[in-house]
Amino acid sequence: MRIGLSAPVVTAVPGMASAWEAAAGPDELGEVVSCADELGFDHITCSEHVAVPVDAAATRGGTYWDPLATLSFLAARSRSIRLVTSVIVLPYHRPLEIAKRYGTLDRLSRGRVVLGVGVGSLREEFELLGAPWEDRGAVTDARMRELRAVWGRPEVDGMIVSPSATRDHVPLWVGGRTRRSLRRAVELGDGWMPFGLSAEQIETMLGDVELPAGLDIVLGTGRPLDPLGDPHTAERVLHRLHDAGATAVTCAIRATSAAHYCDQLAALRAITERNQHP
Repeated sequence: MRIGLSAPVVTAVPGMASAWEAAAGPDELGEVVSCADELGFDHITCSEHVAVPVDAAATRGGTYWDPLATLSFLAARSRSIRLVTSVIVLPYHRPLEIAKRYGTLDRLSRGRVVLGVGVGSLREEFELLGAPWEDRGAVTDARMRELRAVWGRPEVDGMIVSPSATRDHVPLWVGGRTRRSLRRAVELGDGWMPFGLSAEQIETMLGDVELPAGLDIVLGTGRPLDPLGDPHTAERVLHRLHDAGATAVTCAIRATSAAHYCDQLAALRAITERNQHP
């Protein structure tokens, strides 16, 4: 089971972000990703919201750094950790635009991009961007297929696309919390990245479908872990997610500073190395 991270600083979701993150910036973020990279963590994620309604910020938070700019910065401060959007909302974007922008990042990072994609859930944000709300599921399916067709291609419909990605395939991890999101992952994606579900709910949903070989199940820890202060809970959470079917876990981390965050990462790495599953 691979271990990744939900990037600190770049979002400010109540109950998830630590106090130190509010005043942190590029230096602290760079320190964290460099540390995670050196420790061998699998991936680091960044979410997408262009704008959040004021009344939704109390639960969702109002701070969301742009994922392309953020992951590009993280790429320059690391060598092997994978760079994951968690998630970009496909109805907001044209597939060729994504292929060009994130394909450039894929080239700059030497093939480390993973595209987490989703249908979106904020009607007000859809309306702000002029994106289709009512049929967003069907739009997402169509754009996943189109993204597959144009990713990494130097020429599309008689038009030159340069630079393009270094690979002709990019992993697509489907975000969501519904059975339809799981079916979308099975039919069109390379992984499922659910949120807001219990381990029991995830187990039940996974048990109701035939999973293709190699499909990643990328689960989150929910509340932040405290590997130094409470290693037993951290270990228990990881065990439970493994038992629920996780092939990879995206961890949120509690910390008091960037330096403490790095100490927490070292402790988390020690826990995972003691509990490696075949």
